[in-house]
Amino acid sequence: MPGPGLHGPRGSARIAADDGHPALLLPQGSRRGHGAQGGGEGGHAADHPGRARESASGDHDGARSAGRDGVSMAPPNGSNGATRVERLDDAHELFAIAASLSSTSDLDFLLQKIGAAAEKLIDSEASSIMLVTDDKKSLFFRVASGESAQALKTMTLPIGTGIAGWVAQTGKPEVVNDAAADPRFAGKFDKASGFVTRSLLCVPMTYREERVGVVEVLNKRSGAYTEEHVRLLSSLANLASIAITNAKIISTQKNFFSHILEILIAVIETSKPRMEGHPVRAAKLACAIGRMLGQDALDYRMTYYAGILHDLGYVAFKNPRLLVDLGVIGAREELHPALSAKMLEGIKMLEGALPAILHHHEEYNGIGFPGKLKGEAIPLGARILGLIESVEELRMMGLRGPELYKKAVLEAKNGSGSRFDPKVVEAFVELMAAPESVW
Repeated sequence: MPGPGLHGPRGSARIAADDGHPALLLPQGSRRGHGAQGGGEGGHAADHPGRARESASGDHDGARSAGRDGVSMAPPNGSNGATRVERLDDAHELFAIAASLSSTSDLDFLLQKIGAAAEKLIDSEASSIMLVTDDKKSLFFRVASGESAQALKTMTLPIGTGIAGWVAQTGKPEVVNDAAADPRFAGKFDKASGFVTRSLLCVPMTYREERVGVVEVLNKRSGAYTEEHVRLLSSLANLASIAITNAKIISTQKNFFSHILEILIAVIETSKPRMEGHPVRAAKLACAIGRMLGQDALDYRMTYYAGILHDLGYVAFKNPRLLVDLGVIGAREELHPALSAKMLEGIKMLEGALPAILHHHEEYNGIGFPGKLKGEAIPLGARILGLIESVEELRMMGLRGPELYKKAVLEAKNGSGSRFDPKVVEAFVELMAAPESVW
C-alpha cells in the first residue's frame, strides 16, 4: 500500500497527490509502492508532550479534519506548495536520513533523527513517534521531543481512540489546525507533560499493509498544516517504518543467533571433562583483554565469538561420521583448532572470528600449532586466547580464589615473550588486580 504522502491511502481523497507539481523525491531505498508509508506496530514516540495530547484526544472522524477549523488543505497564498529550492532541501534531508538506515542499527537514534527532521522541515514545535503494542490494541510512545516527554513513556492510547488512535486504525493522515476546537481532542497527554497542543499533523506508519505506528508533529510555528506537509511527513513515516521493521528483523536474528550460541556452548561443555563454564569464561576474559588493547567494536565482537567457539572442534572427536565429513582421519589434540574453524566456515557472521579460532594454540616464539606463526603474525584474538587457554588449565585442575589468580599471573609472566605476547600478558596482569569481575 503506497504511503499516504505519495499517492494517498485508499479512500482518502483529501490527501491525493497535487498534479500541479512533481511529487516529493523519495530517498533511494524507500519503497514507494511497497507500503513502507508507515503503519505500525508499537512504540514510545519522540513527540513533544503537546503532540501526545493531540493523539490522545477523541475519536477522529477523519473526514472533518481537513479544514474543520476552516483552514484549507490547499497550499497557502495560491501557491502550489514549497518552492523548488525548498523541495530540494527537503529531498536532501530525506536522503541523509535514508543513508542513516544502513549506517546504524540504533533504532532510537534513527527515530529521534526522523522526529527532529520532521520538526525542522515542517516548522513544528514538537514531534513524537508511537508504535503499536504487540497485542495490536494500543499505541505507546517510542520517542517524543520536549523536556517533559519522559512523562509520556509509560502512557498508552487505545487504537481507535483520539486522533493518533484513529490514524492508526484507519491508515489515513489527519490534520487538526485548531486542537481546542476539536471535540475528539483529550488533554490527558498535555496534562501529563505540561505541553499545550494548538495544532497537529499525524500520519500512519505502515509496512506491507501492517500498521507499525504513527508519526506526529505538533504546533506549526507559522501558518497551518497543508497537503504538502502531509506528503513530507508521510515520506518521513516511510523511512521510520523501514527503520522499525529492519530493527525487528535484526532483533529476531540476534535472538536466534544467541540461542544457537547457547546450544553450541552446551555441546562444547559436554565434549571434554572439566569443560563446563570454559567457553563463557574464555569469552568474557578475552573481551576484557581486547578492550584494554583497544580493539574496535567489530574485532571485540569477533573476539567474543572466538572465545565461545574456539573448542568446538572437540565435538567432532566424539562423532566419527562428522570427522569423515570434515575430511579428517583420527582424533588428535592438535587438530581441534582447525576442526573448529572448519565447522564454522561459511557462516558469514563468524568470518572475522575464524583466524583467532584457527590460531589460538600458536605461541609467540613460533613453536605452536597449526601454522607455527610467530609474534604479531599471530592474530591478536588468537594471542589473547592462547594466554587464556593456559590459565584456564589451572582452573580446570581445581585451583580457585586467590591461589588461582596468583598462579595465573605467575604463569603469564613466565611465558611473556616466549609463549605469550607481552602486551597481552601486561593487560591480563592488570586485570588480575580485580579478577572476580572478568574471570
